[in-house]
Amino acid sequence: MTETAKPLSGRIALVTGASRGIGAATAKALAGAGAHVILVARKVKALEAVEDEIHAAGGTSTIAPLDLTEPDSITRLATAIAGRWNKLDILVLSAAYLPDLTPVAQIEPKQFNQALLTNVVATQAMIAAFDTMLRQSEAGRLIGLTSSLGRAPRAYWGAYGATKAAFENLLETYGAEVEKLSRLRVAIIDPGATRTDMRARAFPGEDPETVKPPEVVADRLVALLVEGFDMLHRERIG
Repeated sequence: MTETAKPLSGRIALVTGASRGIGAATAKALAGAGAHVILVARKVKALEAVEDEIHAAGGTSTIAPLDLTEPDSITRLATAIAGRWNKLDILVLSAAYLPDLTPVAQIEPKQFNQALLTNVVATQAMIAAFDTMLRQSEAGRLIGLTSSLGRAPRAYWGAYGATKAAFENLLETYGAEVEKLSRLRVAIIDPGATRTDMRARAFPGEDPETVKPPEVVADRLVALLVEGFDMLHRERIG
């Protein structure tokens, strides 16, 4: 891709869950389109591997290893980023935690709490920490990756589905709050069945070759960012 064919050149993007799966694929796709990508996840070596691929392909990135559920970690991240850049153009919330599938009456409290912290509490903390920087962008964009379970409950998926319902509520509410006050736009995207470690855990007997790879989702997200979208855009990627 030539410089003139890099439509996101000059944009600063941050992707959570960027060490694997959809997050990693999205980070690489964004960098390929010219954005400088901040890679956020817990595992340093995995982040470094993604960064190596980005740099080998001619892109640029910065790794930011941290646990989104640790107290003050997101605040420290935002402070560090604000010290280097005065805006954030793209925020992709891809990180998520999947508790064991179990009846609601048997949900394991520790796992449920981890899901709430990762999928809900950290989401609000990210919005709070990066609200100002997103509004300072000429065209700030926030994309949250969700699941159909947030709106269509399914037996044994209660713990995860409940957190995704809350996740969507936060994004929809935030979108409504900023719509008339800034150029920031929010999208909620359901990637659909995708070949990830999380899906392999949930469907251990499934042939991974029967579902699409993360790159399909990543390419659609980049296309959506290039095309532009209205406030509270919703889409399921088949």
